[in-house]
Amino acid sequence: MTVYLIADIKVTNDGWVPEYATNVHKLVEKHGGRYLSRSGRIETLEGADKDSTLIAILEFPTREALDNFSTDPEYAPYGQARQAGSVSNFHVIDDTDIAGAIPYLRAG
Repeated sequence: MTVYLIADIKVTNDGWVPEYATNVHKLVEKHGGRYLSRSGRIETLEGADKDSTLIAILEFPTREALDNFSTDPEYAPYGQARQAGSVSNFHVIDDTDIAGAIPYLRAG
């Protein structure tokens, strides 16, 4: 089952960004993932504005592939640098359509 990683990041010290951007893309691909979006152009349509610097959306073929990426020893120094230089909120969702499980919503 396809899963998506939504990385909502507020950069507090950008020293980690060049190496992360240069190297992590290859590690994502190594684990079957791909970036769908990496953008700092964030507009809040509803709810409270967040002070995020960027939001990235990544797609992985399975949760196992995502877990293998996030626990890859090659990723560890980049992840640690990101954590030290940012406030990061990572969310994982799968590709299920909850609409089919709610009686008044038709499946998409």
